[in-house]
Amino acid sequence: MSRKSDLKKAIQESEEEIETLEKKRIRSQSALLEAFLNHTEPSEADSEYFRVFTSLIELERENLRRLSKELSELEGNEE
Repeated sequence: MSRKSDLKKAIQESEEEIETLEKKRIRSQSALLEAFLNHTEPSEADSEYFRVFTSLIELERENLRRLSKELSELEGNEE
């Protein structure tokens, strides 16, 4: 039972981390969009922040999928 509650807690934390990273990515995303609309070159820093946060989000989403799958398997075994 403890593993199941640990997984639920980890899933909650993972979802919160994704939300936090997405909020952080918005600033650089807005700057990139503004540069695109103004036909100017975006700041390299904004581009790098966007790439880094996007990579971190993808890693955390993969972690969330793994945790969800493990929880699903655990719940399936209890029946």
